[in-house]
Amino acid sequence: MFLEMRKTIRAVLFDLDDTLLENNVERFLKAYFGLLTPHMAHLVPPEKFISALIHATHAMIKNNDPAITNQQAFIDDFFPRVGRTAEEMMPLFDDFYAAEFGKLRSLTRPNPSARAAIQAAFDAGCDVVIATNPVFPETAIRQRMEWAGVSDFSFKLITSYEVMHAAKPDSRYYREVLEHIGRSPDECFMVGDDWGNDIVPAMKIGLQVFWVHTTTDSMNDLDPSVRGTLAEFKDRFLGLHGQ
Repeated sequence: MFLEMRKTIRAVLFDLDDTLLENNVERFLKAYFGLLTPHMAHLVPPEKFISALIHATHAMIKNNDPAITNQQAFIDDFFPRVGRTAEEMMPLFDDFYAAEFGKLRSLTRPNPSARAAIQAAFDAGCDVVIATNPVFPETAIRQRMEWAGVSDFSFKLITSYEVMHAAKPDSRYYREVLEHIGRSPDECFMVGDDWGNDIVPAMKIGLQVFWVHTTTDSMNDLDPSVRGTLAEFKDRFLGLHGQ
């Protein structure tokens, strides 16, 4: 049964890419590297830059030190690999996100149900979180939120690499989100498209979930009522709250 709640739902966590924003991540990252690498080529050869960027991203995903933000984990891993300092290169990253990152918008498309789904959560009195994997700076996340048509909501938290100390698929990421918003797992649920990143680790610590997924397969034992389109999530959530 959809959301057999142990407590009243007080917070809803929404993934961003391929949940609120239709975005083929493989195609997006290829184009992202294609824009970013020339921006840095006068300081770091492209092949070396891409290798270091991939390694530093894995360092963020593996970060298990609650005293180190994902941003710091990136800095500590990336700059020794390229032989440059953060003081030299961070302004170039900032300039890239300000001037170039927006060119990737054409590769994405807003999910037409995104605003209504978020509004349903707000109308029910819930805290709402943009629970994207925090391996990007806040500016890159806010731009993608704008592309999704949801940037104007007053979210309780946006999980950027500046504020988070863990990343998906580690369940510690979800524990940290709940610490930020002051909620227990059984007061919250996660809405996302990625089985391994969004659904499994959230369920592991007791969040309720809705899997944005429409194909039938045997990879999981989720009840059919807790998976479907984002529009179906919105309709079921409204029904649950008597709206």
